[in-house]
Amino acid sequence: MGEVRKLQKKLRQIENLELKVSLTPEEAVKVSKKEELRRRLAELLLQLSGPQQTQCIVGEEEDKMKRQVDIRAEHHPNSTPAAKLPREDRQKKKDKSESRTEEDIKEKEGGEQSQKLPDPDAEFTSLKASWEKAKFRLRALKGHSDIITCVAAVDNLVISGSRDTTVKVWHVPTATEQRNLGGHSGGVTCISTPPAEYCRKLASALHLSEKERFIISGSTDCCVRIWTLTSGQCVKSIYTFNAVTSLCFIAEWEGYIVTGSDAGKLQVWDWLSQENRQSVNAHLDAVTTLQSQGPLVFSGSTDGSVCVWAVYDRAAEPLNQLHQWGSEVTGCSRVDSVNGSLRLSARGDHVFLANGRSSIRVLNWRTGTMRRLTNHSSTAGVTDCVNQIPGVLIGSCSDLASGDNTLNLFSLPQCRYLVSLTSSDVPRILCFAWWLTPSGGHRWVTGGRDLTVWEQLPGNVKKRCGVKFSTEPMKLERIFSTPALKKCSHLLIFRVCIFL
Repeated sequence: MGEVRKLQKKLRQIENLELKVSLTPEEAVKVSKKEELRRRLAELLLQLSGPQQTQCIVGEEEDKMKRQVDIRAEHHPNSTPAAKLPREDRQKKKDKSESRTEEDIKEKEGGEQSQKLPDPDAEFTSLKASWEKAKFRLRALKGHSDIITCVAAVDNLVISGSRDTTVKVWHVPTATEQRNLGGHSGGVTCISTPPAEYCRKLASALHLSEKERFIISGSTDCCVRIWTLTSGQCVKSIYTFNAVTSLCFIAEWEGYIVTGSDAGKLQVWDWLSQENRQSVNAHLDAVTTLQSQGPLVFSGSTDGSVCVWAVYDRAAEPLNQLHQWGSEVTGCSRVDSVNGSLRLSARGDHVFLANGRSSIRVLNWRTGTMRRLTNHSSTAGVTDCVNQIPGVLIGSCSDLASGDNTLNLFSLPQCRYLVSLTSSDVPRILCFAWWLTPSGGHRWVTGGRDLTVWEQLPGNVKKRCGVKFSTEPMKLERIFSTPALKKCSHLLIFRVCIFL
């Protein structure tokens, strides 16, 4: 196992190097050995995958233990058997039960029906079955010349930010680039799309159409820029004096922009006036993730710490720290991370954390308790981002040994494993955004080396064209006749990956 750990460490270092803009000659030599190291690691893992080794199962370890306990409990080996009744007593009891009136029976049935609760297992089974039947078409959006670091979606538009210093706006139905927002002099690290009601407020202040939508972008050039979505014009710019590594929009009261810096500082800016309302040294290292949830803000850093903040209106300092949990609690640290970043997704009292390891960490931010949600079948997996769609948690996973990249889906709030989505055409996924079509279908966008749109196909597509399910993507040229779609349309199938 010692050699396996060494190989995994080297591959993690190579993955980190591949995200860099340029490599030194020594680093280039290391990267060139990637395939050789992968083959050796695959051989060792195969040798160790005998009956004596217990491999991971995607899902939560606590859940698997509970299922085992339930199975054993069904046998009831130590339970005391019920005492037998004499035959005469049994006959009397039977006659008594049969003498109940029809009204009593109806009353009881009505009471049972009113007390009947939804069956969690039935809901999970239904959810799992629906995702196993789902089909997706993949389309690549070409235009960026470097790593895509952040993505967002507004209606049928996708907004992407890249290390190439640009923000681009894409029209999803035609898979075309609509706007190229050039103005940053450093790599774009984060973007946000304020809700329509807050866009109307700023549009009114700027004497623009009330239907105008805005994009907020942050960059390593120490600037935050606000752009119009229709024309791509930069209407406001904020200089923060520090490289901006993350940002979020607080849709409460008059609205705030919160930015995180490479030095661990949080700054709060007024949405309408762009004035600085607060600066606080929140973390010891770069703030790589920010998320607002109502009047709460969650921040995470490469130092492994997570902070929870309450937002107060009209206060001199809008952010008030409620909790802070360090790396000794979260189990996340820069040493453990592949790309030196921590990502989070909050839900109620829990925060899901991804920091480049094979598992997703689940932190109860009120109590500080932690548990792990296995996101890969071995320790050779890397989890770069975590996100949520209605009723489902999604974690990206990259296999260092094989180079395969997947999206693993878990039910919420139980965190039970559903399915995995994979394709040979999908590179490592660093960022994720989603939205629903008017018909209720899912559309996702993922970024990394490529920018990819995942479009859920109607359930009758399979029947209409005779396409069969497969674990490999299949061309859908018989379905989509538009030349632009022919070129990059694929069918992506969910496959169940219970790793035994």
